[in-house]
Amino acid sequence: MSRAGGSVRETTQAVLFDFSGTLFRFEPRDEWFAGLLDDAGQGFSPERQDEIIRRMVAPVGTPDGVVGEDRIAWERRDLDPRLHRQGYLALLRTLGLSDPVHANSLYDRVLEPESWTPFADTVEVLRRLSAAGIPIGIVSNIAFDLRKVLALHGVDDLVQAYALSYEVGAIKPDARLFRAALDPIGVPAEHVLMVGDSEKADGGARELGCAFAQVHDVPPAHRPTALLDAVTAHGIGLGV
Repeated sequence: MSRAGGSVRETTQAVLFDFSGTLFRFEPRDEWFAGLLDDAGQGFSPERQDEIIRRMVAPVGTPDGVVGEDRIAWERRDLDPRLHRQGYLALLRTLGLSDPVHANSLYDRVLEPESWTPFADTVEVLRRLSAAGIPIGIVSNIAFDLRKVLALHGVDDLVQAYALSYEVGAIKPDARLFRAALDPIGVPAEHVLMVGDSEKADGGARELGCAFAQVHDVPPAHRPTALLDAVTAHGIGLGV
């Protein structure tokens, strides 16, 4: 009944989670754009706000127009907080937000724990896994301390291992990042489930023998039980 790659396992003994798009979501708020002007001196429509936030939290490849040292910073952004800021300010310039004061103001929202919204079942799944004695790890390509986000919601102490790219020095799907979470937990990879929103990045856990369950990065209201469904589908009993 057990098969590597993501099918049901009766012997799943630990769960690793991605952070952004899996446990929490960074969503636009009107007040973030109040007083911010683009390069033409115009404000940002709701559609442009949504596009900017989408590009910030779900980037694919190197943005057009990000070149030279900024391109290097972008490619290495999840390894260093300074490079993360540099890379994202370069991205914002390509989106019409060149004023450094305005761009830094928007970027700083990413670092604020209050900016991150939990999915409907995030707190519940972490608490129920912990109550069931299932070790939890978080594996994230990120350049700031996400522990503050979990602490804001009272669940940081439920996580046994944090493998953050800027602390480990590796970026998913590099197996070293997953290994950095597995080692403290002490559960063999073949008995671990990785849950994430990226087949490419989070699915890299399969290289070590973990199972993988994909959830989708959509507004929290559209995904009420995806995390609970993922863990129970892999043989983890959470009780009532």
